[in-house]
Amino acid sequence: MSDTGRRSRILQAAIADGLLHPQRAPLAAFMDWERVTSNVQHLMHAFPSHLTTLHAFAVKANSLVPVLTRLRELGMGAEVASNGELTAALRAGFAPERIVFDSPAKSWQELRRALELGVSLNIDNFQELERVRQILSETPSTSEIGIRLNPQVGTGGIAAMSTAGVHSKFGVPLDDPGMREQLIAAYLENPWLRRAHTHVGSQGCPLPLIARGVNELVRFADEVNLRAGFAQVRTLDIGGGLPVDFETDAPIAAFDEYVAELHEGASRLFSGDYAIVTEFGRSILAKHGFIAAYVEYTKQVGGRDIAITHAGAQIATRTVFMPEAWPLRIEGFTESGEAKPTGTAVVQDVAGPCCFAGDLVARGRELPRLVPGDIVTLLDTGAYYASNPFAYNSLPVPGVYGVSMAAGARPEFSVVREAQLDLELTAVATE
Repeated sequence: MSDTGRRSRILQAAIADGLLHPQRAPLAAFMDWERVTSNVQHLMHAFPSHLTTLHAFAVKANSLVPVLTRLRELGMGAEVASNGELTAALRAGFAPERIVFDSPAKSWQELRRALELGVSLNIDNFQELERVRQILSETPSTSEIGIRLNPQVGTGGIAAMSTAGVHSKFGVPLDDPGMREQLIAAYLENPWLRRAHTHVGSQGCPLPLIARGVNELVRFADEVNLRAGFAQVRTLDIGGGLPVDFETDAPIAAFDEYVAELHEGASRLFSGDYAIVTEFGRSILAKHGFIAAYVEYTKQVGGRDIAITHAGAQIATRTVFMPEAWPLRIEGFTESGEAKPTGTAVVQDVAGPCCFAGDLVARGRELPRLVPGDIVTLLDTGAYYASNPFAYNSLPVPGVYGVSMAAGARPEFSVVREAQLDLELTAVATE
């Protein structure tokens, strides 16, 4: 069965079950559990089995607790960047020692909570280090603690997604004058600093660039351990950032290529001297979710066909505001969930419901001619889309549903997040 056929089966079952309805539920999102499982297993098999490795899912990519619970059951840890994400990870059942806390702006309260729980901590800067020192002087902690380094190896194709540039806001800049020596001194003065972290960036960062950043991390850890006279740094958190293929239906992320590039550009990582932590997010889930929305109206403006749907900036924020960096593939289906024939393709805009002119999820796209009552699907949206809604126009949050599809069987749905109703929003606004 083609991937379009798989989505068609999901849509038809969702329509029959009332999860997708032109009046009651004109917008919904779906997560394919079988595909998620295969992808996570591929990640785990890509890294050498002789290494101690924790694959910590970047919770910012999808913080819905049932999704996190499923990933925990598949053997992943969690990487969090706020108090809210930490709470979500704990509710999903992650043990504190399998959670990593990253943030450039951790408050006193967040630091105390993480250290009391025993959550691993990546310190962002020297001022934060002083806070941690003060807390530890008052209350011991079992947390593994390290410092985030900015290897300053350069930026990728999307500047906003690159975190290892000369002026990045993240981490301690390794190549700034005097910073390397100051970092090493911090480790030698604080032997409880037993890990080190870097993250070069995410979408748009080529694998050789990521490998160069990881190699700088390993070189730094080796230097600390040499000067300390013992293996003080024991764990290297190499971040995530594997770019996602947004152009095809290929369901498995290129984790083998990622590991091969690390073998080429940062071979010491695999020596066995260090435990490894990864922080993949988008590459775990993006390809395994899609958003479905009904076409409410169609019109022609200036000779251009426009389909107005219920999917816009409120769920596809990055695509609407940065369309060149975050284009999405779009498919068209009939009101019954059958794929529309490609022979009817015309150039169209696909617009959302938000009250501003730029609310477009596709511009000048050749698609089967859409008519009111059709369904459009936004593909590769399992991360950062429906799970991270933008409350523009107080639009209701769509339902998110997990899908289980045994071979040849009817799709079965589980509720990941209940659909929000307009009445609920009104009640909240008037209380």
